[in-house]
Amino acid sequence: MDKGIVRVVALISALTVVSGGFGLADRARAELATETTVLGGSQITLTLPDFLNEQEVQTLRLVATNEQALSLFVPSNNGFAAIAIAPADGFIRDGQPVASAIAMAELASAEDARAKVLEACDKAKSGGDPCVVVLEVGPNP
Repeated sequence: MDKGIVRVVALISALTVVSGGFGLADRARAELATETTVLGGSQITLTLPDFLNEQEVQTLRLVATNEQALSLFVPSNNGFAAIAIAPADGFIRDGQPVASAIAMAELASAEDARAKVLEACDKAKSGGDPCVVVLEVGPNP
């Protein structure tokens, strides 16, 4: 398994514990939102499709807004990173990231990061609609 994927799985597991402490309801979101933030030397774009539950949204928002959480995902400001999720599988189940939630970091371009996580996610998903990218990280322009 790619060291970037291993690092992100460990990060997601840790963040799930933290975000689970917020006592959030496990309900589906009713809207699609895109949020872009700048954190340190990185620009983060978070897309929140309606299939994500509140725990998943809060975990992704924590990565997008917390320098320490982001630094676990993107250890340097070099390269691009992304997370893709299968709509039918979700992101976190029973307190753990699902196998089809794929993250990769330190790639050469945003397009490369997007293409690689989507390809890996689509291969790993249990079925249903194609995977979608929910988090993208790149250098701050």
